[in-house]
Amino acid sequence: MDIDFIEKKINEVIEKLEVEVMEVIGDNSIDKKQTNLRMKPLTSTKKILLNALDSIKMVDKLAKEELEK
Repeated sequence: MDIDFIEKKINEVIEKLEVEVMEVIGDNSIDKKQTNLRMKPLTSTKKILLNALDSIKMVDKLAKEELEK
């Protein structure tokens, strides 16, 4: 499994999410409540992606350890 490639792609998606976050924060036409509502899916998506990456790395590590036995 090409973990570096997967990590690179996930980081690219996270960078795009961060750009969206900055756009939401910088949008002065929406109130605080709307800002928070728009931020929740973005922050949740980032957490999900980071957790998925951690899980993929763990599975890869365990698979390599199993092969060494």
